[in-house]
Amino acid sequence: MLPPSCGAVRLVAVDGHAGSGKSTFAGRLAAALGGAPVLHLDDVATHEELFGWTARLRAQVLEPLALGRPARWFPYDWVARRFGPARVLEPAPVLLVEGVGAGRRALRPHLAHLLWMETPRTESWGRGRRRDGSGLSGFWDGWERAELAHFADDPSRPFADTLVRQRGTGYEWTSGASATPGTPVSVTDSDGLPRA
Repeated sequence: MLPPSCGAVRLVAVDGHAGSGKSTFAGRLAAALGGAPVLHLDDVATHEELFGWTARLRAQVLEPLALGRPARWFPYDWVARRFGPARVLEPAPVLLVEGVGAGRRALRPHLAHLLWMETPRTESWGRGRRRDGSGLSGFWDGWERAELAHFADDPSRPFADTLVRQRGTGYEWTSGASATPGTPVSVTDSDGLPRA
């Protein structure tokens, strides 16, 4: 069983390259955990702060949850280029945080578990470009440079507890670099029920 890591909440991060399948995997994991909430870092980042959102996440989400209070955060609207109306996130036994940089050093002290989507960068970026279409190719050019710089300075994969590979219709889980012998390789039991 994972210990609480942010107040009474077990914060589980799903990190990986853009286009690696983090959102889909987090959605499936949330369902396996009985409907655990998912916070998408795309809602926290902005055009101007692709990776400069740590202080905002800490103030709006981590600090309130650590005190046992609901988090009140403002998702970013990528079309309107401004923050939208507030949303409330109640403390829950497990909260999934998914997005590029979810396992960054500033967040790791608050994490109960870090999962890394083990999809090669070029394959991930190719998926993302196909998904978003040619209209966003300029954004992707800038994104790729920013992601390379981010992971060069603040890599997540070496600290992952679990590596996740998509295989056909399912996922393969293996211990990551930071896992110790006997560490569970999943936040769910083999029957899909939560360990937490």
